[in-house]
Amino acid sequence: MDKFIVHQSKLSGSIEVSGSKNAALPIMAATILTDGDCIIHNIPDLMDIRTMMGILEVLGKKITFKKSTLVIKAKRNKSFVAPYNLVRTMRASFCCLGPLLAKRKKAKVALPGGCIIGPRPVDLHMKGLGELGTDIVIENGYCRAKTKGLKGAHIYLGSAFGSSVLATANILMAAVLARGETIIEYAACEPEIECLALFLKEMGADIVGEGTPMLRIRGREQIGGCEFKIIPDRIEAGTFIAVSLATKSTIQIRGANPYHLTSALEVAKKVGAKVIIDRNLAITIKPERRLSPVNITTLAYPGFPTDLQAQFMACLCLAKGISLVTEKIYPERFMHIAELNRMGASIQRNGPYAIIEGKEKLHGAEIMASDLRASAALVIAGLAAEGKTEILRVYHIDRGYDKIEYKLKKLGAKIERRKQ
Repeated sequence: MDKFIVHQSKLSGSIEVSGSKNAALPIMAATILTDGDCIIHNIPDLMDIRTMMGILEVLGKKITFKKSTLVIKAKRNKSFVAPYNLVRTMRASFCCLGPLLAKRKKAKVALPGGCIIGPRPVDLHMKGLGELGTDIVIENGYCRAKTKGLKGAHIYLGSAFGSSVLATANILMAAVLARGETIIEYAACEPEIECLALFLKEMGADIVGEGTPMLRIRGREQIGGCEFKIIPDRIEAGTFIAVSLATKSTIQIRGANPYHLTSALEVAKKVGAKVIIDRNLAITIKPERRLSPVNITTLAYPGFPTDLQAQFMACLCLAKGISLVTEKIYPERFMHIAELNRMGASIQRNGPYAIIEGKEKLHGAEIMASDLRASAALVIAGLAAEGKTEILRVYHIDRGYDKIEYKLKKLGAKIERRKQ
């Protein structure tokens, strides 16, 4: 188990964004739908990617991964079981359920795991797949499902917390091989779902409406392989924006899509940074003074991402005034508050609300990462804090950030990985 040793740092220069983890994982699961070869470029080298590779190999795929490119081929093995020892580490692995049902007519997938950020109900997955003609039961920690053949349906995917990205992905993939037309209303509009739809279309799927709340899918008897490039990781890019704000450092972020970052860039402007986007779509963040307080509410895309809540909260700990963060996606996603307070922050939580009283400075401390995005928030706080910060259990950050310490070192960050 590793830890990070972080010291206060002034940064400068440019940093490159990797491919999107949250786009890559469901696209990897979608390869179950075909016996053709799939070549997928711009894949980040992450623990979650390696886990999904293991799941696909169990399910009968032959995979090579070299220089950010995955080549996925089919083998004769036609297993339909995604085992707990792999699925337990990340919730995105549940995306295997829809493709397995569509292609192999049965599935046994362990209930999902991942970070400790609150409950992850699978009711929308079950509802949508049930309406497509699936019999599903939850038994002994597994979702067991079978079908005589999926049939198109009109499915509404709204919930108390808005649209569901993973449920949209699961039902979209299943509908690709269903008989007839499927309409998904209140579909997630996240760029990662749009990317999945474009990948499926490259494979031969008939999909209309990607990037909107309504998807129409006309089922095919089969689809083939394809070659495809994953979109940039908007959450990694947003994390680098937060690094710039917290450390009062001018940073250029290359390789990102600024149109996927509108809400995060708007917050950066509100707290007092200058945002410049050049003709090559490189984003430069210039914090010009002490940060101003701001209110943030996490919402489904194009709202502010829940996956950036912790990182921007770390910035607001240094703002001049009181900020309010409202978490509407995962109301329990506040594990980082206690650790930030150990560094001298002043944050009070009341249900889904966090009230942050900005301080002039934070102080280094020994702290513990509890989940993926909290890990990034603690790195950001450590780079801004006086003294030395030790961040324990950084294996969480390896799930979603490709060599983050090396990227930050290129900007001048004083960060070192050591054995815990």
